[in-house]
Amino acid sequence: MASSSRHEHQGQEEEEDQEHQEHHRHGHEITSPLLSTRPSTSRTSPEPQEEENSPIEQVALTVPVGDDPDTPVLTFRMWVLGTASCFVLSFLNQFFWYRKEPLTITAISAQITVVPLGHLMAAALPERAFFRGRPYEFTLNPGPFNVKEHVLITIFANAGAGTVYAIHIVTAVRVFYGKQLTFFVSLLVVLTTQVLGFGWAGILRRYLVEPATMWWPSNLVQVSLFRALHEKEERRKGGFTRNQFFMVAFTCSFIYYIFPGYLFQMLTSLSWICWVFPYSVLAQQLSSGLHGLGIGAIGLDWASISSYLGSPLASPWFATANVAAGFFIVMYIITPIAYWFNFYKAQTFPIFSSGLFTSTGQKYNISAIVDSHFHFDIEAYEKNGPLYLSTVFAVTYGVGFASLTATIVHVLLFHGSEILKLSKSAFQEKRVDIHTKLMRRYKQVPEWWFICILIANIVITIFACEYYIEKLQLPWWGVLLACAIAFFFTLPIGIITATTNQTPGLNIITEYIIGYLYPGRPVANMCFKVYGFISMKQALEFLQDFKLGHYMKIPPRIMFMAQASFIIRVIYLPFLLQKVCSIVCVMKEILRTWQVVGTLIAAFVYLGTAWWLMDTIPNICNIELLTADSPWTCPADHVFYDASVIWGLIGPRRIFGDLGTYSAVNWFFLGGAIAPLLVWLAHKAFPGQKWILLINMPVMIAATNQMPPATAVNYSAWILVGFLSGYVVYKYRRDWWERHNYLLSAALDAGLAFMAVLIYLCLGLENINLKWWGNELDGCPLASCPTAKGIVVKGCPVYH
Repeated sequence: MASSSRHEHQGQEEEEDQEHQEHHRHGHEITSPLLSTRPSTSRTSPEPQEEENSPIEQVALTVPVGDDPDTPVLTFRMWVLGTASCFVLSFLNQFFWYRKEPLTITAISAQITVVPLGHLMAAALPERAFFRGRPYEFTLNPGPFNVKEHVLITIFANAGAGTVYAIHIVTAVRVFYGKQLTFFVSLLVVLTTQVLGFGWAGILRRYLVEPATMWWPSNLVQVSLFRALHEKEERRKGGFTRNQFFMVAFTCSFIYYIFPGYLFQMLTSLSWICWVFPYSVLAQQLSSGLHGLGIGAIGLDWASISSYLGSPLASPWFATANVAAGFFIVMYIITPIAYWFNFYKAQTFPIFSSGLFTSTGQKYNISAIVDSHFHFDIEAYEKNGPLYLSTVFAVTYGVGFASLTATIVHVLLFHGSEILKLSKSAFQEKRVDIHTKLMRRYKQVPEWWFICILIANIVITIFACEYYIEKLQLPWWGVLLACAIAFFFTLPIGIITATTNQTPGLNIITEYIIGYLYPGRPVANMCFKVYGFISMKQALEFLQDFKLGHYMKIPPRIMFMAQASFIIRVIYLPFLLQKVCSIVCVMKEILRTWQVVGTLIAAFVYLGTAWWLMDTIPNICNIELLTADSPWTCPADHVFYDASVIWGLIGPRRIFGDLGTYSAVNWFFLGGAIAPLLVWLAHKAFPGQKWILLINMPVMIAATNQMPPATAVNYSAWILVGFLSGYVVYKYRRDWWERHNYLLSAALDAGLAFMAVLIYLCLGLENINLKWWGNELDGCPLASCPTAKGIVVKGCPVYH
């Protein structure tokens, strides 16, 4: 565990001679704060000037430039609190994911909670060193609770924040298709998808972590909170310290969420135009924030604002403006034209829905077109007729096609030369910021470590899919193709994410490719989608954690061990046990084998929680059988299941191909490729117009890639808050923004999360509900009604 370890830093020549020697370890005391603004005293790198900082203004205003390389990192406190944080967050996030308004509890909640626990352990645990003077010396208490171990605890917690995408496969097969899938097979799929992206994340560090321009905006929220929780600050006259501001904002968020979370749930979407026109289908289609275009809808619920797009306070203004433009074009230009000109019988179906419909506007009976072998029944499909989509659903698929080609072309045009230079190792000192300089004092992780892990993971994934081919349906070549697609797109999409905080998805293109190559097998399609999409997404999350460690000066090899110890154990421990090893080696490996870290914990807890909920909640995810006020509607799982039907069961050829209804949607591929080229040409024609470079076509086009299940009010409220923070406050109150913006984001997230959990434990478990008109979400019951003549749908007027 080496809680008290310190690296002795030698000169450049000595370091080369001792490359393969173990670092000496000594000392237990912290000599200076990590977040000091004074220059570092390390002898391994030139002294940075005090004024030297990142070229990215938001980073320069938020991230400190000091470092104390002797700060203990791998401590007993870190392992205990990190493991517990990951476990709790994994359980809570999966628990809330099945609910109508999915609540994502971020790592910020754990980041705050562990502070008093860390200080308590620092005060209570014994300081005695065990095995003193030996290579495996360690202590339970190396001194005061410090920011570096706090960072690693938060990185552990990040593994439990968000969702595990592979759980959608388990839910779709067991709940929607009604087929059997064992827990062990489900666990294999979850584990392999969670760790597959780690290998190429390490390979791409030089492109997505080291350059200052890859600044990962969402990390600044956590950095700001770390500073507030660990730095000592004098209170300004008439103002708050950062810590005091955070506590005030946290308390307000905690108290306020009782209203949208329980007492007055309509605050999620106040669609006031529906109240004015209670019997008008048109008015409710236009104004419903949850089932329509959201014109005039107001969202006063932070859970609704941040649930799909993340915190708007962490989004740079130019990215928010691109999202706003894309949302406006899709929702208020393309969708109305397509619907009211009745393209593809659009008026026969709801204007906004993730459902699948027959030509008469009724829900499509999917079970009727699945044979006994879980394959597509062509004769039954021809008998039931073609499948139709709502207008927004069809348009967002087209937008997904366009965002893919736009991402490739944009990165080639605007970042191609930089990628080429980095590939040739032309990473000149003048292009390295202060944070990369400070990190160079630590021993780096060799690239071949990541390559070995990548190869081992691919082999294990192929074995799992081939051995359980009847259940998973995905052959070996499908695994290799999915990995190739994910690896190819990680770099271009990573550049977009690292600079804009928005991530175009690969889910649609992966479904499209395997749907053509291997049609009629829904589980194979879902597995290919997860391996192709989520391995890329997991790689980006690993890279984001690397960047957080980069900002907070966590030694790279410690970051590697914390993130990959599960993989290392699986690959290397069997070989270790087969060879004769010294007692020191055995002791070290024994210590590492019980360090059950983020990825492994999250996989078990997420799957176990989902399995428990599916077995204990009657009719979970079945909207037709659930009561009207039931929260267990599983909106994201419905979209995932519908996609498996479209792409996996029926296949893209019968939906978007020559045999399908929506073949013209394929023109979006071409449109997406042309759009960045137009921006690039405009920049070349008018080089003096700097605002042209702020037009980011991948972000603009992919703005609505979360719809559905995200709704119009999620976007409109997010854009409004992003405008106020990223433009108004940043421009006119820069000093306030610098001190409080990211802290406010963290406080809003944490207050909401703690109140949501409290509401469920105190009221939800007892099934105590408050029924009144203020808890009727949206209040637009006619927004989902069709407007075509002669279409009969329950609860809707019939047009003649």
